[in-house]
Amino acid sequence: MDESRAQPVCAQEALDLLNCVTQSPFDQEKCVRLLQSLRECVVNKKVKKFSLDDKGQKDANSVSKKVH
Repeated sequence: MDESRAQPVCAQEALDLLNCVTQSPFDQEKCVRLLQSLRECVVNKKVKKFSLDDKGQKDANSVSKKVH
């Protein structure tokens, strides 16, 4: 996979959930399904913490993962 286009771990699931909660009208059932999808992803990928990178940092990823 091309690293310049690589997404951080579970980024799409997190983004989908965030966008769901901003929608009007709010669809709680849809957001709960997206929350479950994000939870499955973080468990499967062993994500321990999400963080938003500062613009000044060298790492271009907007979400990072930390593993044991």
